[in-house]
Amino acid sequence: MIIRFVKLEILPQHIQDFQNLTSAERKDIIAFPGCSHLEILQDVSNPSVFFTVSHWRSEDDLNTYRNSDFFQGNWKKVKQWFSAKPEAWSLCN
Repeated sequence: MIIRFVKLEILPQHIQDFQNLTSAERKDIIAFPGCSHLEILQDVSNPSVFFTVSHWRSEDDLNTYRNSDFFQGNWKKVKQWFSAKPEAWSLCN
């Protein structure tokens, strides 16, 4: 299993946009083959910082999602809200 952590820093004026989008698309992401879990967490002391935590059956499943039209459309929308370059880690247990 792959556990994917992504740190996103969102411009303050787009925090609510980001929360609305991720809330609306959560079920769609979990429905992707190989995805069994997704959390979107907000930093307690800096509300502009978010982490996504997703669980994937394999790196191939994660990459299939990342190369999908769904992800590409979502990323195109969200990246304009970034205040810093995203950071990502893929870990196994």
